[in-house]
Amino acid sequence: MRHRQLAPGIEVSEVGFGNWTVTTGWWGEYTREEAVRLHREAFDAGITFFDTADAYAEGYGEEVLGEAVAPFRDQVVIATKFGYDITSEHRRVGQQERAHRTDVAYIRQRLDDSLKRLDVEAIDFYQLHNPRMAHIDDDDLWAFLEDAKAEGKIRAYGTALGPKIGWLEEGVHAMRTRQMAGMQMIFNILEQSPGRELLEVAEETDNRMIVRVPHSSGMLEGNLTADYVFPKHDHRRHRPRSWLVEGVQKVATLDFLTEAGGGTGMTLGQAALKWVLSHERCVTTLPNIYGSEQIAEFAAAPDKRDLTDDELARIAALYADNFGVTPTGLPDDDKVNGGVG
Repeated sequence: MRHRQLAPGIEVSEVGFGNWTVTTGWWGEYTREEAVRLHREAFDAGITFFDTADAYAEGYGEEVLGEAVAPFRDQVVIATKFGYDITSEHRRVGQQERAHRTDVAYIRQRLDDSLKRLDVEAIDFYQLHNPRMAHIDDDDLWAFLEDAKAEGKIRAYGTALGPKIGWLEEGVHAMRTRQMAGMQMIFNILEQSPGRELLEVAEETDNRMIVRVPHSSGMLEGNLTADYVFPKHDHRRHRPRSWLVEGVQKVATLDFLTEAGGGTGMTLGQAALKWVLSHERCVTTLPNIYGSEQIAEFAAAPDKRDLTDDELARIAALYADNFGVTPTGLPDDDKVNGGVG
C-alpha cells in the first residue's frame, strides 16, 4: 500500500474505507459484528484511512469505526463529518436530506459527541458535510474550527461536497476563502466534472482531494448488466434506468484497461482507482467496500503499475465523446427496478 500526505503530519493510504456502505443500510444490511470485521480486514490489507460521518445512522457509523480501530488507533487516520442536525426530532426519512445546523454551540456539542463515539482524543480530519454557500461564508463556524484545532480536538479540517447539494461553486469558494487542508468530492472516469475544475483550484490553493465514488456507484467494477436487479435496500434502485443502461455501454469501451482486454494485469475496478490516483492532488480514494472481495481487490490497486500516457489519453478521448454512447431518451422517473426496469 502506498501513502500520500493529506496535511502536515497526516499520511493516508491511497485506498481508504468509507464506512457508509456498512452502517447506513443503503448498500445492504450488516450486523455490527460484520461491519467491525470488515473494518479490521481492511486494516489488515493495508488500508489506514477511514471515513465516516455523524449523520450515518445518527452516529452509529462513528460508533462502529471507533470500536473497529480501537486495537490499532495510533496506526490509522480517522475522518468524520458534521453539519447536519442529527437530533431525534430532525431525523431523515428515506432518501430525503435532513436539515443542516451549524451554529457554534450545536457544532461544539456534535464534535464532543463524535469524539466520544469514536473513542478518540482527536479527530484527524473533520469535514463540513455537503455545505451550502452560506456555510462557507459563516466566519463564526470557521473560527470555531480553528479553535478546535488549537485545542487539539481536531488535527485538520475541510469540506465534503455534494453532489447536487453544494458542489462546484461551493467547493471553489471554500478553497479560495478558507484555510482548509483538503476536500472530499466525487470523481471517476465516467463522472469527471466538476472534479477536473475543482482539481485546478486545488492546485492553486494547495488543497488535497479525497475522492469518493471512484467506481461510479459500482458501475466501474465491471459487474453490472443492463437488466441487473438491485437488492431491496440498495440505494441504486432510486437511480434513473438510463444511468444503468448507458453506464453499461460506456464501461464496455474501457475493456482495454483490464487484464483480459489489454494485458494491464488489473481488474477494471483497480484500473479505475489508478486513474483517480494519476491526479497528484487526489491523495486517497474511498471505493464502496461491501465485502471481503472488494477489500482484497481494491487494497491491491496502488501497487499495480501506473496507467500509461496513451491509456490516459484514450480515456480522455472517450470521455469527450461520451464514450460513443447515445443517450437512451428514457424519462428520468423510470427508476432502476422501479419503472420500466
